[in-house]
Amino acid sequence: MSKRRINTESRPVRWALTAVALGFLFLFLALPLATVFQEAFRQGSAAFWQALHEKETLAAIRLTVLIALVVLPFNVVFGVAAAWAIAKFDFRGKSLLTTLIDLPFAVSPVVAGLLFILIFGANGWLGPWFAAHDIKIIFALPGMIIATMFITVPYIARELIPLMQAQGKDEEEAAVSLGANGPQMFWRVSLPNIKWGLLYGVILANARAMGEFGAVSVVSGHIRGETNTLPLHVEILYNEYNSVGAFAAASVLGLLALVTLVAKVIVEWRMNKETAMLNADDLPAERG
Repeated sequence: MSKRRINTESRPVRWALTAVALGFLFLFLALPLATVFQEAFRQGSAAFWQALHEKETLAAIRLTVLIALVVLPFNVVFGVAAAWAIAKFDFRGKSLLTTLIDLPFAVSPVVAGLLFILIFGANGWLGPWFAAHDIKIIFALPGMIIATMFITVPYIARELIPLMQAQGKDEEEAAVSLGANGPQMFWRVSLPNIKWGLLYGVILANARAMGEFGAVSVVSGHIRGETNTLPLHVEILYNEYNSVGAFAAASVLGLLALVTLVAKVIVEWRMNKETAMLNADDLPAERG
């Protein structure tokens, strides 16, 4: 018997919903992004490139990239380890670990920055000890890395947990029964199964790390050429009425957003393609 597709909404309703969605995307995403690039090139490409080649702008770009490069490896290690523990094992405190992973989503970034000042500041809990050993955390690079790390830590773990739970433990148990040790099981069985989900989480975490403003703004000190990331530098230039410089720096962040979006779409396409292929392979076995 052939199955007919049942539509619960009429065609005008579907068209109206699509128009509302596209209108929202255009008004709140595409139009602001286009405005950023328009304002960046308002005085010509020469002024745009000159603004990007300013010493402080280049320092902000380098610092933003450096923080992301330091934070992402930690996020990968923690995200994979936490997702593995939650998805593959049952232990006391599992629900607490899951809640703690979601904590950065619930806490305002500004509040997170204030908490780090309370802990590592000159009058904080650990601040005097670090000061006695001539270690500067707040208003320096280490504090910015810690704040960014806190904000971005859930992304990879939250992407991998449901993926690993859906995959189950059968393949890992089969590998162990065949004599594989822990590292062999991870590199040859577990990692290939989560590679696209891991890459997806890395893309999201990297975008958030480079675009983070609130927590980093609190702990940075806004020292030009030293502790200003690109988002902070955009704010300073805009407050100084340097619109070309501000929008030129913002266009770099906008370009990052576009690259992130394209990478996200490609990874989702590959994930869906591999899932469809696995489901197609499973169908003959189920029918048999």
